[in-house]
Amino acid sequence: MTRHEIPTHLDASDRAFLGLTMRQLLSAACGLALAYGALSDLPLPLAARLVPAACVLSATVALVLWRPAGRPLEEWAFVLLRYHAAPRVSVWRPRERPAPARVPREVVLAAPTARPRVAPAGEGAPRVAAP
Repeated sequence: MTRHEIPTHLDASDRAFLGLTMRQLLSAACGLALAYGALSDLPLPLAARLVPAACVLSATVALVLWRPAGRPLEEWAFVLLRYHAAPRVSVWRPRERPAPARVPREVVLAAPTARPRVAPAGEGAPRVAAP
């Protein structure tokens, strides 16, 4: 009989390179590309280009490496955005029910029907003929 090991670390993400997850590596690559773009492409003197590049680089390092309460900073950013978007006060009011729409009904007045005619009696009981 063959034995199979049941994985117990299902909540842990795989480490790809230097102990970083793929999500962290992708965030680091994007941040480094933005810092390089700020350093090389801005039409400013070198000293003025260093400031935005350093800001982008420090934000990238914080985003990739700092994990407060074991959660990445992107998740905290979404939590804060949702918190600020949610209403602060809830008020209970009974819902006003819309009045049911009255559908006009068509009434057709028909002439009174004539009395049913009795068919001539043949064999058996008399039959009633339709008008």
